[in-house]
Amino acid sequence: MAQWRRKTADEVYGDDEVKARLAEELPAWYLEDGWIRRKYKTSGWKGTLMVVNTVGHLAEAAWHHPDLNVSYAFVVVKLANHAAKGITEKDFALAKKIEDTVMWRPGADEGSALEGTPDDPRFKYVKYD
Repeated sequence: MAQWRRKTADEVYGDDEVKARLAEELPAWYLEDGWIRRKYKTSGWKGTLMVVNTVGHLAEAAWHHPDLNVSYAFVVVKLANHAAKGITEKDFALAKKIEDTVMWRPGADEGSALEGTPDDPRFKYVKYD
């Protein structure tokens, strides 16, 4: 049973609620210093830019903007609602969209015509969990 209840878009979740919800819905994300965070590891600068551009597009479309820490082979996404002064439904919604998009890859079991990147280090750009 969930240890949290869904709130309105701008209601702030308590730390225990945030941790419970992350464990249930976004296990690769964590709460630290008032932000929900996720570190995406990449294979280098090209992959890092692809992640940054993906996050940027989603954030702008949602009109909810994360802080990013960008390095050669990783991107850290940090979300909090500045106006509400805490973690809100907007943060969870955007985190889910980012997670689903960045970590998506076609698979044979999907019956997709898209084959995905070859199993060759030259073409890898995101290090999937």
